[in-house]
Amino acid sequence: MSNFGLFVRFTLRDGAAEGFDALVRETTAAIQQKEPGTLVYACHEVDGAPEQRIFFELYADYAAFEEHERQPHTRRFLEERDRYVANTDVDRLAPYAGKYPSEVQT
Repeated sequence: MSNFGLFVRFTLRDGAAEGFDALVRETTAAIQQKEPGTLVYACHEVDGAPEQRIFFELYADYAAFEEHERQPHTRRFLEERDRYVANTDVDRLAPYAGKYPSEVQT
C-alpha cells in the first residue's frame, strides 16, 4: 500500500474564522462516517496566527484521495471555502517514515 497525504495551509479572510471552522466541523463529521480510506484528516489552529488553519490529510492511497474528492460533503467544502479563505497553499506528501496510527502502513 502506498499512502498519499496533503499538508494544506489556509489563510482566512478577516472575520471568517467562525464560519470556516463551522464548515470544517460539518465536513469532518461526514469524513469520519463515510470515508474509510481517509486515515487522518486533522485540522489545526495555528498558535499566534488566528487567521491560519493547517490540515494534515493522510489517505490509504491515491484512489482513496480521489474518492474523498468525489464525496458530496467534500464538494460542498470546496465550493464554500472561498467565502472564508484568502489564500491556500497545498503540499502533496509521499510518507516514507514516521509514527502513524496502527492501521496506516508506510
